[in-house]
Amino acid sequence: MWTITTDSGPRPLPPMQMKSRGSNRSIVGLEVDPGSVSAAEVEVNGSITVRRAAVAQLQPGVVRDGEVADAESLTAVLREMWKTHKGLGKHVRVGVANQRIVMRWVELPPIEDVKQLDAAVRFAAQDAVPMPLDTAVIDWQSAGIVERPDGPKLRVMIVAARRDMVERVLDAVRAAGLKVDGIDLSAFGMMRAIPTDNVAPTLYLSVGGMTNLAVAENGTCLFTRVSGSGMQGIAVELAERRGLTLEHARAWLTHVGMTLPVEEIEGDPEIIADTRIALESGVQRIAGEVRTSLDFHQAQSEQAMTAPVEHVILTGPATSVGGFADAISDALGMPVDARAVSAARDDLDVPGGSVTVAAGLAVQEFPV
Repeated sequence: MWTITTDSGPRPLPPMQMKSRGSNRSIVGLEVDPGSVSAAEVEVNGSITVRRAAVAQLQPGVVRDGEVADAESLTAVLREMWKTHKGLGKHVRVGVANQRIVMRWVELPPIEDVKQLDAAVRFAAQDAVPMPLDTAVIDWQSAGIVERPDGPKLRVMIVAARRDMVERVLDAVRAAGLKVDGIDLSAFGMMRAIPTDNVAPTLYLSVGGMTNLAVAENGTCLFTRVSGSGMQGIAVELAERRGLTLEHARAWLTHVGMTLPVEEIEGDPEIIADTRIALESGVQRIAGEVRTSLDFHQAQSEQAMTAPVEHVILTGPATSVGGFADAISDALGMPVDARAVSAARDDLDVPGGSVTVAAGLAVQEFPV
């Protein structure tokens, strides 16, 4: 269990959900993104299916680069969201994703005693995690034994986050009357929501208010990173260029898309042209940051992937923009498969891609 220290003394944080902890309680996955807040309650039967869902847009500045900057505004949005969607349960598992979260792999001697292993992991984290451990919350998960020339080693994934960042998002969620049952990396939720049979390394991208990236192989997350570019930035750019509200700019992005020639799209020709320009430049920014992240991952130690990524799974609000997946595919030079979690009801009235990560956060393990 994570523990943070406040002015009132130690206060427990919910457990990070890298380790399975069984519960019969229905949990709502909650993704807090710079552009929106998404909630999903699911059922699992071989795959994840959304039973209830809700999405609320956020104004710029409420969440910056994945970190809560205006807790009161976020609390107000969450209160209204649950007031409007009364069927949603109040026990939530919150996803976090920002540049101050670190995931590292370490290799240790095989240790069977859990307490001794925990102590060894935390000792190794002093060198592996690039932040003072007294300002961080840490969790870890064993990934099994690997054979090395000097003998067997236990591979362990360590995740660390700044304590103040975690506390701000939890304070905002709790102030809305919700009960936080766990904290998870949004990247892990993304992978659980849309698993793949691909044995080769696969790149997961959730493009929303920012771009959440994960490289996975055989169901294991090898690398994760967040970049600031996403649909929120594209919408803000268009709104400023054309003097639109942010809501109208978002609507224009979906209306124009990237499939039809601009002359075949109904509406103001100048706004349509500027929308297409904003989308095209946004795709290039996102693709550039993705390539930089992949280059960084491949340049890391011997623990980096053994084969290059050859396939991309795209989800998030960007999947509602026609032609976005094809444009990302062209920019990255590899096939991109747009995926979204399925819905059990026809009246959910939210795009599946917008709640995919939230749906994955609602469960603790890959569906079976």
